[in-house]
Amino acid sequence: MRTALALAGIMVTTAMLLDMVLLAGGIERSFAQLLLGRGYQLRISPKGTLPFDTEATIPGAGAIRDLIAADPEVAAVGPMLGGAVYARQGDSLTTLFGYGIDPAAQAIYQLESGADLGPADSTGLLLSAPAARLLRAGIGDTVTLASGLDPQMALAGVERRLVVRGMVRWLYDYRGQPSVGTLLPVMQSLAHARAEDRVSVFVVRVHRDQQAEAVTTRLRQQLPALEINSVADLVIRFRDRLVYFRQLSYILGVISLGVTVLLVATLMTITVNERLGEIATLRAIGIARGTIVRGVMLEGALLTALGGALGVGLGVITARFLDRILTSFPGLPAAISFFVPEPRSLLLAAAVLLLTGILAGAYPALVAARAPIAATLRTEAT
Repeated sequence: MRTALALAGIMVTTAMLLDMVLLAGGIERSFAQLLLGRGYQLRISPKGTLPFDTEATIPGAGAIRDLIAADPEVAAVGPMLGGAVYARQGDSLTTLFGYGIDPAAQAIYQLESGADLGPADSTGLLLSAPAARLLRAGIGDTVTLASGLDPQMALAGVERRLVVRGMVRWLYDYRGQPSVGTLLPVMQSLAHARAEDRVSVFVVRVHRDQQAEAVTTRLRQQLPALEINSVADLVIRFRDRLVYFRQLSYILGVISLGVTVLLVATLMTITVNERLGEIATLRAIGIARGTIVRGVMLEGALLTALGGALGVGLGVITARFLDRILTSFPGLPAAISFFVPEPRSLLLAAAVLLLTGILAGAYPALVAARAPIAATLRTEAT
């Protein structure tokens, strides 16, 4: 019973350690995978902001796009405009988030059903699943988008009737966000940004990943008024915003290792004290002290390994449960995951846990090795 309880304790602490290892770097890896999902390594946004972080926009998008595309290392440039739009449903208006995109160079959605927009499809519309449910619309239906509302009369300044071409998953949407997408010129008309050719962000893909930083440096020199970041830069800024998750994971990870040491050391010390007579007998018939020490430390390592193996399954279950809670934070992209496994981190955690079990058996092994043979046997005999 005592061993079973110790194994249960090790299982719980192992699950905690596994979850903290996944949490420590998981969100950064998930964020990087999200940004690189379509192969675009650079983001260009208004100065002092992150993409879609504010309502600030970049004027003169056409000239800037030509300048970026002139770099020999640049493979594609995708301008995008984001902002609030409204869908008319009878006498009421439904608030949506609208994306203006260039289908030939886009990095923010994946087509799930239907057809993508063509380069000249000025009447086409893409819907996310939450938007489709909210509007009760499907492929082939007509949706009226509006903008420029008069707050007193509730009248729209601009209206466009668009036909749903496809259902898509917008990569940066938070869970349940109703979003729509159309060609950039259409969205610019709805946002009254057509005259100044404004966009929210440019995404840039370079031919070779290793050239991303060099292209970033050159573009910063050519476009000093804009914020230009590689994916690596954005990951660092994202990490700074969520530094408390990393700190929490380190603290709880250290606590879990400390509890494992105490559990294994306590159990092995009690076990050794109960078996001193057996150990003294082995020593009396010629078993070396080193053999006794290795046996006790090996027993501690095996106990830790068994409890750790059981803890992996518990850790996976709790990680999924915690991930659902954390990813429900408002404004966080639904594609982000806080617990992302990485083979190197998992192997390091397993090695540290096993080493912890071995070291936890050091004190009980020392007690066993230093037990006086004659006195112990006399005590056992009486």
